[in-house]
Amino acid sequence: MPPALARLLGDSRALATLAVPLALTQLAQVALTTTDTIMMGLLGTEALAAGGLAMVIFNQLRTMGVGMVTAVGNQVAAADARAESGDSSGTVEDEIRDLVRASLLLSTLVGVVGAVLMVLIGHAVIWLGQDPEVVDAAKPILYTMAPGLIPCLWFQAIRQFTVGMRRPQALLRITLVSIAVNAGLNWAFIHGTWIFPELGLPGIGLATSLVYALSCLALYLSARRDPRLAPFLSLSVWKTRPATLRRLTGLGTPIAATYGSEAGFFFVVALFAGSFGTAALAAHTAVNQLVYIVFQIAVGLSHAASIGVSRELALHNLAAAQRLKATAVACAAAVMAVVGLVYVTAPGLALAPFFDNGDAKAVDIATQLLLVAAVLQFFDCAQNIGVGLLRGLDDTKGGFRVTLVGYWLVGLPAAALLGLALGLDTLGIWLGLLTGLATTAVLLLRRFDRGLGRLPRAAEAEPSQA
Repeated sequence: MPPALARLLGDSRALATLAVPLALTQLAQVALTTTDTIMMGLLGTEALAAGGLAMVIFNQLRTMGVGMVTAVGNQVAAADARAESGDSSGTVEDEIRDLVRASLLLSTLVGVVGAVLMVLIGHAVIWLGQDPEVVDAAKPILYTMAPGLIPCLWFQAIRQFTVGMRRPQALLRITLVSIAVNAGLNWAFIHGTWIFPELGLPGIGLATSLVYALSCLALYLSARRDPRLAPFLSLSVWKTRPATLRRLTGLGTPIAATYGSEAGFFFVVALFAGSFGTAALAAHTAVNQLVYIVFQIAVGLSHAASIGVSRELALHNLAAAQRLKATAVACAAAVMAVVGLVYVTAPGLALAPFFDNGDAKAVDIATQLLLVAAVLQFFDCAQNIGVGLLRGLDDTKGGFRVTLVGYWLVGLPAAALLGLALGLDTLGIWLGLLTGLATTAVLLLRRFDRGLGRLPRAAEAEPSQA
């Protein structure tokens, strides 16, 4: 076997140790929103459009909230690596414990603000060209989903801690159970089964909030039972050091802005699609959900590569950090090629769960969008990996600036030109989306190479097993 290939396989196995459970967890988590989307589709095209609009708003704020605590994983990983290399264990333990407290406090504050904004945005989208009936149907869903943002962010804070400590195994088990619970609660609240009230479409939002609360409790209790994690899991948020809270806020704000820039870009694209009617918005919602499902593989790779870079830089292994980039991108490209082949050769199979009512117009639009999605997802995954790699460098501001260029200065004008000005409708909007993601991916990966090249290379070592 050629040495380069042997090295790639070895690096892939090391990356997979953390990436596979994270990717499976991400896929399990997206099954929650996929279940919601399918349930909405069973209620009709208008319900799918309204639910899709509500989910776009929720995901916009949830994603930004997650960004505020994402850096916790990198900070914990770097501290843990220093402890393993012989740093003062008492000092490091105090640092990790304070990081956990600060992340829980920060997620609480962000969750409250996000829940309020969610309701306000739900009332404001009527001024952005959306169908009034769709907006009215979306509002009750947002009312029931908004409280769930707080336990959702608590879950993410504890999750980042467990990932930073390289003990994410419980995440997958908890998330798999939550899928079944979510499906059952969705059905119960929609139809009023057993002791549950019949809420219809808003019942999906209430089920989501309850599942987030139960998942957070389960993850906390699991971490409490883990002797490696329990000593650091402190709920005494009032003891948080102001300096730690400021550090996490300083790192998290650009990450939240980066995530928000991407989610906001997709939000505006959804509004563009909605301006072409209910069928277009339903088609966009279905295909976007498919892309989102596959995207979770890249999220797992991105988090694993990001944590790996933080650890390798703490140990001064710059060559290993560079290889993590190549390995993550290569693994993502291989998976995207297989999925893209399914989109092109069997679009009906991919779309079947979302259009049980047989809306021919929506299905035709969605089939066209799948052809674009087959290419788009390569760049979508690459840009997410790029953001994670920069986070490993603590270059959180750089990622945000790049997304401003790629999404808003390139992607959005391209979507408006192709979709609105040239009359390609939803297909043109997705071609603009593709253009923005491709630009962002190239700029992010190039910035990582340049940032890594500027670091001192005095203490190279063999890679640890990330």
